[in-house]
Amino acid sequence: MDFVLGGSAAMCAGLFSNPLDVVKTRMQLQGELQARGHYSVHYKNVPHALFTIAKNDGLLALQKGLVPALGFQLFCNSTRLGLYQTAESQSLTKNKQGQTDTLKSCFYGSAAGIVGAFIASPFYLIKTHMQSSSHETIAVGHQYKYSGSLDAFRVIFRKDGLKGLWRGVESSVPRAGVGSAVQLTTFTRSKDILKSNGILIDSPIMTAFVASNISGIALVIFMCPFDVISTRLYNQGVDSTGKGSFYTGVIDCGLKILRAEGIRGVYKGVGPFYLRIAPHTVLCLIFWDHFKNLFGRHKLES
Repeated sequence: MDFVLGGSAAMCAGLFSNPLDVVKTRMQLQGELQARGHYSVHYKNVPHALFTIAKNDGLLALQKGLVPALGFQLFCNSTRLGLYQTAESQSLTKNKQGQTDTLKSCFYGSAAGIVGAFIASPFYLIKTHMQSSSHETIAVGHQYKYSGSLDAFRVIFRKDGLKGLWRGVESSVPRAGVGSAVQLTTFTRSKDILKSNGILIDSPIMTAFVASNISGIALVIFMCPFDVISTRLYNQGVDSTGKGSFYTGVIDCGLKILRAEGIRGVYKGVGPFYLRIAPHTVLCLIFWDHFKNLFGRHKLES
């Protein structure tokens, strides 16, 4: 049941955060491996990007890639949150005093995130392809044209086989490992601190809200560079042998971005990333906490 609750919570959050994910993806691909001032800026900021996408691609384009995005949330987070909750229930993340141990929590959070991201990688691949696809006047990055999610799975599988569906998965390991460890550890630790100081003890939802906001801020700081690298690797074009057109792997991608675009390059799209990940983290963790409380109450009543 822990797995179902985690996946359901993430899908609920994904419905609200997907438009910002579309903006984030476009801004991360904008000016790929080009120095500032040497490329057309189609997306200046979040409001401008939302307006530009709606104007050129239509209002529904703000929900591009929603189906694979929800598939990613379901498979990744049902695994990630389910495994972490299992470890927490077994007190594997706690010290002898029953408090959250930061190192143990980071380890289990990271491991759970890596497993979840690997399983859900094909959905992330297709989500990225569909979110980046746009009208030629505002196109950024390599452009993939699919009629829908099923068509995307079919095209990739026919061209590159099962291996093709997991292209770019190596970038999801550091992204998910760092992101999951930071998110779950800061969320759990923040809740512990609030409870131990008698803050908001009568309001579980507000406790989760405050803790998830703290978690969202920490997540953006540590995860954004890995998210940019992940977007670039998943979206790059490949030749007939499956070799990437720009990057050979995570380290190569990171170094090329730093050399060509500077430190700002690995923080491209940090605005929409924060606006997307912070509320997504808040919603996901609040839904998760609320679902756990409801299910726990249901078990007691039955």
